[in-house]
Amino acid sequence: MLTCVGYAASSPTSPLTPFAFERRDCGPMDVQIDITHCGVCHSDIHTARSEWGPASYPVVPGHEIIGRVSAVGRDVTRFKAGDLVGVGCMVDSCRSCASCEAGLEQYCDTGPTWTYNSPDTAFPVEGAHTYGGYSRAVVVDEGFVLRIPENLDPAAAAPLLCAGITTWSPLAHWKIGAGHKVGVVGLGGLGHMAVKFAVALGAEVTLFTTSPGKIEDGKRLGAHRVVISRDADTMAAEANRFDFILDAVSADHDINAYLALLKQDGHMVLVGLPEKPMSIGAFSLVAKRRSLAGSAIGGIQETQEMLDFCGKHNITSDIEVIRMEDINNAYERVLRSDVKYRFVIDMASMPATLEG
Repeated sequence: MLTCVGYAASSPTSPLTPFAFERRDCGPMDVQIDITHCGVCHSDIHTARSEWGPASYPVVPGHEIIGRVSAVGRDVTRFKAGDLVGVGCMVDSCRSCASCEAGLEQYCDTGPTWTYNSPDTAFPVEGAHTYGGYSRAVVVDEGFVLRIPENLDPAAAAPLLCAGITTWSPLAHWKIGAGHKVGVVGLGGLGHMAVKFAVALGAEVTLFTTSPGKIEDGKRLGAHRVVISRDADTMAAEANRFDFILDAVSADHDINAYLALLKQDGHMVLVGLPEKPMSIGAFSLVAKRRSLAGSAIGGIQETQEMLDFCGKHNITSDIEVIRMEDINNAYERVLRSDVKYRFVIDMASMPATLEG
């Protein structure tokens, strides 16, 4: 067994603290990775605090993992020691349902094995659950390891494995490109990646934000236009304009105000997760044959395609690097939206043992 040190929450109300645990040995199809960086996702906070249902404690969060391969199993063919690799939100799936066979493991009929807080059927102890990337190392099946382009900054590439693929997947699925007018709702960890991707794909991009203070940043990220969504007259002037709108807001907001901005046959896709149920007016959809959809992360093949695109276009996330011991303060800052636009933990700050 591989003894590992990470940071874990022991209850919904406890801070994250150092925690020693065991990973499985590197099996025939496994890749062992020394983690160099791990992004901090809002999902980490939701899970650590049991806000999405009861968590299995202790919780070691982290699913935006970057590192170097330190060992591979005897049957591994795609990776070797020293390779720069990543692990995203999933570490396994059933691999046999229609979704998995289509390369859409994120929609696995029985549910994928998430990188943390999922039952860990690969661990040789019954009842174990997965531990994430707030740790020094991880062991993952080759099929769920991703190759990171060497020209990308490893720290800034980490959020691509969740924030990046969450916004890339719907843009790719709806084939967004040159000639499309795209709206992005919200400028945060997800929204800033959506702007970068849509611009790089050739679309005309409009950012919608409630904050006038984000106008300059939106344009710096590549948005062609920025609309302050609190202004009713300004919003009304945008009616029937957009082919596609990506809604990256997780706070309560009026979704009908954005549906009205779609052209006939336009699509609006939700990637944010508001806590309260949304009220959707039927006429917002029926009047112009508009559609409203949701999208999760992408499958492994699609995630690799996204990473390759990022390597070609030198796209990474805007980040603030933190030390591991600063994680609890970082959580509070995420809740205050006090980060542009993603925290990433430098794992060199992680102690090698609990004694330091």
